Amino acid sequence: MFEGFTEDTVQFFLDLKFHNYTDWFHQEHERYLEAVQKPFYSLIGELSPLMNSIDPLMELRPYKCLSHIHRDTRFSKDKSPYRDHLWFLFRRAGEPRDKSLFFYFEFGPGRLDWGMGFWGENREVFDIFRRTIVARPAEIAGVTDPFMQNRRHLILKGTLHKRMPVPATVPERLKRWYLIREFYVDKEQVPYELAFKSQLVHELERDFTVLSPLYHMFRTMKDETDSQ
Repeated sequence: MFEGFTEDTVQFFLDLKFHNYTDWFHQEHERYLEAVQKPFYSLIGELSPLMNSIDPLMELRPYKCLSHIHRDTRFSKDKSPYRDHLWFLFRRAGEPRDKSLFFYFEFGPGRLDWGMGFWGENREVFDIFRRTIVARPAEIAGVTDPFMQNRRHLILKGTLHKRMPVPATVPERLKRWYLIREFYVDKEQVPYELAFKSQLVHELERDFTVLSPLYHMFRTMKDETDSQ
């Protein structure tokens, strides 16, 4: 049962930031497992029934969902071998990460957020999305309107096409959606102290439930592109 992250979760990340080398991490490995990996795994386990109900094909194994503490430094100027925060993703099992659709949670010192989106750009999906907005705007608005009115501080973010013309028939409230190039929804105004309480599970469940109609809409479109 998830009872919240602990002060040592945060302290481990802070210590790692100032001792970011292999010998120190190996010496503190058991502490990492107890203070960091264990609560992340517990939180993933608590959320798994909901995520399975949203999509039965979702990957739920904690070791597959949680990001690696080891950094890939091959193409980075920063050669620090370890991360000072972690995240987990709920996405289709076996689906390549590039262009995947996922729910996410991220935690570290001074960092607490969650949401849903695509990994990178997905032009094929958004081409379908734009065609659907033009052909059946009421259908899209039936998903996006409740989300925009949810009052849960879930904010549409990402990049927009700057020079793409919007057809005159697109309703005003769908114009920003029409221009989406890269998309994610992020939770804002999260009290950091929530990370240390079991209530975090309830808050994540509520927000992921609010996001589930958006997930299903884009999932259907992604499945269409994957089948072509």
